[in-house]
Amino acid sequence: MAPIPFPTQEPDDDPASYVGLAAAEAEERARGRGWSAVRSLPPGTMITMEYQVGRLNFEVEDGAVRRCWKG
Repeated sequence: MAPIPFPTQEPDDDPASYVGLAAAEAEERARGRGWSAVRSLPPGTMITMEYQVGRLNFEVEDGAVRRCWKG
């Protein structure tokens, strides 16, 4: 089986620019800017904290991005 390719670089993009956007719009924008994985989470969700290059995380409340971070 071939190895799964993982990005070695992240897009030059400011996570703060997603705060306040509708979740669907933020996800579409992130994928269009080159993020290989986009994860939307409700506030307080328990997640593992391993850093994945190329992943953008959104904390979504009431349909809008409340917080955004890389990894």
